[in-house]
Amino acid sequence: MATRKEIMDLPITAVEKGKPVHFKNPPKAFYEAIGGEEGMKELMYNFYDKIYESKIAHFFPQDEEEFEEVKKKNSKFFIQICGGPKVYENESKGMELNEYMIRIHDDFSINENNRIEWLGTMREALADKAQHVDIGLIREFWEYLEAFSKLTVNNFADGSTYYAAYTQVKED
Repeated sequence: MATRKEIMDLPITAVEKGKPVHFKNPPKAFYEAIGGEEGMKELMYNFYDKIYESKIAHFFPQDEEEFEEVKKKNSKFFIQICGGPKVYENESKGMELNEYMIRIHDDFSINENNRIEWLGTMREALADKAQHVDIGLIREFWEYLEAFSKLTVNNFADGSTYYAAYTQVKED
């Protein structure tokens, strides 16, 4: 099982504008170990409650009811991307889930600091809610988040913008 320190030490690597990002979806074993649909909802609701108090809260609705809808919708994304039931199909409008999520983020001006805040908040939520999960499974989930989040950064320190495409590592 994972310790809080192991989770909080999960690495964050820098975005390199234009460099291809390769990732693979988290393993279904993580979804099962976190507690299935209910466990994933608990993790994600904890995460978004922390986001609401973070430096990137301004990216999210400030109205409580609207924010609850974001939590529900984004929990569905993570349930499905981690191998759970296909509960996000209506939201993605037939588009591949990861590509859909990248394109949604194009509407926001996201820089590396925003990404680091997002990932740091996710580490805290994992440290709160995933200590009962094998650290190897947490690392696989983290590798997905850490790599995939690079594709949402579109505003760079040099003043330029860049909207990423993505390449997904195909699983055997």
